[in-house]
Amino acid sequence: MPDDKVEDFLRFLRFEKRYSKLTLEAYHTDLEQFTTYIQTTYPGTPLLELHHSQIRSWLAELKLNKCSARTINRKLSSLNSFYKYYFRQGAIQGNPLKALHAQKLPERLPVFLKENETQVLLNNTTFDESFVGLTEQLICELLYSTGMRRMELCNLKEKDIEWGLGQIRILGKGNKERLVPVSQELLTLITNYINVKHGQEKFNAEYLLNTDSGEKVYEMMVYRTVKKYMSEVTTLGKKSPHVLRHTFATHLLNNGANIQAIKDLLGHSSLAATQIYTHNNIEQLKELHKKIHPRG
Repeated sequence: MPDDKVEDFLRFLRFEKRYSKLTLEAYHTDLEQFTTYIQTTYPGTPLLELHHSQIRSWLAELKLNKCSARTINRKLSSLNSFYKYYFRQGAIQGNPLKALHAQKLPERLPVFLKENETQVLLNNTTFDESFVGLTEQLICELLYSTGMRRMELCNLKEKDIEWGLGQIRILGKGNKERLVPVSQELLTLITNYINVKHGQEKFNAEYLLNTDSGEKVYEMMVYRTVKKYMSEVTTLGKKSPHVLRHTFATHLLNNGANIQAIKDLLGHSSLAATQIYTHNNIEQLKELHKKIHPRG
């Protein structure tokens, strides 16, 4: 049975925070599962009157059902946002999630392309001379040159290119905008693409990247494109647009970029999310030490 408080919160995320459809679905799933558990285990207890021990019992249930630590943490995050919202509204005296702790996750370093692999991907790959080939080339160039997310790429509009300033305006998570500088070479590639696109009978003049039928590109097409061309240059098990995002950040760090600057370019809300790239840097140093130091 749906809970009014959950429905009100989801409306807030949709209309005020303007979260994406996928993000809203994740929140809806997590809160619906939680509500069902509470209604079954503690019938008659309003969600806003729960004690943290009752919420902890749900987490214990998830563990018994073999939920991964990452999944449990995502659900905790959804609940935390839910209770934080009602705390700010003055509906509750405190957030019960403050008494609960996130699950410890196994360390997972970002996967990225080596610089020579990236050079082969962007400089030595033969893209088809058709409109589809031009689109695929620009997809790969934009993802690596800006570090934007796949959804951000799909939603990129022609008006987001700031030609005179040599930068691209990206609309990220939580409707937050950020500016990322780009090279003149990339701007020239975008200019040529737009000229070809506008010469087509059907095209979407609002969104930058179009399919051959004239609609804006979609996430699965972007994923398939990246996987197709990455398969030609690397043996990495994972081949996805997010790998190019990791590659963008890692190469910046390896070449001396400030971690705070990388955070801003990626659109991370906190530095903690960006600091994982420093671990890659440390691992590289360890490997280098092992290879060339006399006592490595």
